[in-house]
Amino acid sequence: MSTSLSSRLLHRFLLLLLALGAAGCTVMDRSRGNTVALEAGARWAILPLANHTETPQAGLRAEVILESLLRQRGLQSVERPPAAVVNDLLGESPDSKLRQDGQRWAAEQGIRYAITGAVDEWRYKVGVDGEPAVGLVLQIIDLKNGQVIWTATGAKSGWSREALSAVGQKLMRDLLGDLSLR
Repeated sequence: MSTSLSSRLLHRFLLLLLALGAAGCTVMDRSRGNTVALEAGARWAILPLANHTETPQAGLRAEVILESLLRQRGLQSVERPPAAVVNDLLGESPDSKLRQDGQRWAAEQGIRYAITGAVDEWRYKVGVDGEPAVGLVLQIIDLKNGQVIWTATGAKSGWSREALSAVGQKLMRDLLGDLSLR
């Protein structure tokens, strides 16, 4: 076999490995058949995201990024509970109580949609490269009837020199990508 041919084969093999590696960095699932067009002009609330990680305040970090991305998508009225309410919500209560109390607060404020969920992973992986890894679940609740009308879950890892918040932002942007707003 000629040197030129083996060099080309090696090059193609390496490109294939790179493509396969990049394809395996993100996993996402979204609700299907969502025929509800959500009102961009309605009042929205970001309720606390449950932190199922060992990283302190991972939920709060994700909420700040989520608020920015929602505003970039055209939502004009995005509210967050006041600090006193958040502190009450983030006490020792289980996730279901946290969600119920958050929904009650948002409904009392006349808010139409609440977005909530959980942060399942928000860390740098242990090892030589220390890649950032993020795992999220997002849900939108229609506060008129208390029903979850949209949900998405995903996980993404980045490269060793990438910021954890950048990986989280990319994942959230991807998860929100098919959200239908009118």
